[in-house]
Amino acid sequence: MNKGIHQQSSSLQMENTYIPELLDGTEEGLYLALDLGGTNFRVLLLELAHGAPIRQEVKRYYIGSELRVGSAIPLFDYLAECVSDFVIAQGLQDVELPLGFTFSFPMIQHSLDVGILVTWTKTFNCPDAVNKDIVKLLREALDRRADTKVKVVAVLNDTTGTLVQGSTLDHNVAIGLILGTGSNACYLERADRVENWETERHGEREVIIDIEWGAFGDNGVLDFIKTDFDRENDANSLIVNSFTFEKYIAGKYLGEVVRVILARLTKEGLLFVGETALHSLFTPGTLTTDLVSQIEQDSVDGGNINTKEVIKKFGIIPDEDDIKVVQYVCEVASNRAALLVSICVASLLDRIDKEQVTIAVDGSLYKHHPRLENWMKKYISLLTSGRQFKLIHAEDGSGKGAALISAIAQRLQKRLQ
Repeated sequence: MNKGIHQQSSSLQMENTYIPELLDGTEEGLYLALDLGGTNFRVLLLELAHGAPIRQEVKRYYIGSELRVGSAIPLFDYLAECVSDFVIAQGLQDVELPLGFTFSFPMIQHSLDVGILVTWTKTFNCPDAVNKDIVKLLREALDRRADTKVKVVAVLNDTTGTLVQGSTLDHNVAIGLILGTGSNACYLERADRVENWETERHGEREVIIDIEWGAFGDNGVLDFIKTDFDRENDANSLIVNSFTFEKYIAGKYLGEVVRVILARLTKEGLLFVGETALHSLFTPGTLTTDLVSQIEQDSVDGGNINTKEVIKKFGIIPDEDDIKVVQYVCEVASNRAALLVSICVASLLDRIDKEQVTIAVDGSLYKHHPRLENWMKKYISLLTSGRQFKLIHAEDGSGKGAALISAIAQRLQKRLQ
């Protein structure tokens, strides 16, 4: 973290979000969010009174495969068309609406409203947008339509949105954490520690730093905990030798880690002995993380109904020992994920060094895994010397959080005018 924040070589980007403060309770009126992270995206309207949401309207839109590849102009024209469709349906085409743009792809921020796309991920590939400012592309698309008064005032990722959304639930929030398909964290850093600051400073005391910790260890610093199972999991992934930390902990990979271990035990004659229909267990991607969560629920309840059901999906009839082994493997892999996340959160708490810190968490893994939260509470307590902390579930940082950040951005603009 220190290396990243001083712009030395590090596998942590430590990206400056240029968000120097949270809500102060004076925010009023209507704010928009555009949440783009996959094939479905959302436009959201949030009405605030005294800094708190009092009304929310949402509409989901689908992006066809033809728009996800090729030139970026049709893609951004479509995004603008959907924003217009939503705003006009709300009867707000003549109202000046600030918009926060959640863009869940790797980007480098030069200011609160400048985000340069580093690379597309998932199913998107519009090469002419790479190294371009995605806010500018969206603004130009909205200008071409000229049928609303929408102003794009901020760009962010879902992790930053989670921190800000969490701060409306608990004013001690200083860390935002995503534990879903992927994983990332951000936190409130002392502004005087941050070297990467391209805009003029105005006496800011703090700023949200987006760690981008999914790629932690891509430079080899985490290889000392890498097992043969992790190497195989990496080899089966879409982009090998990348997102090292994410591959230990995130929902996209945890099920595959478990499958690799079970397949190895089976090949060594230690599991599912005498079973012949094993091809699907030996196929990468067949054991997903939601199945791990179901098996873990059995471990919590002291039962085995879910475990039997999951194993049956692979055409295998397990004996009692098989069931215990499968449950144990799910526990070990899940427990390691909880411990690794907790180590990093504990380091953040030490760095922030405040009396009381709340961690706002979102993501499907955190939400659905029956033991993750309790393990994290236990491990973070053990790893920080008596620090007061709390975990809260802050849903929809990419929607609500983005609208709230547009309110903060508008307030900052007015103050500096």
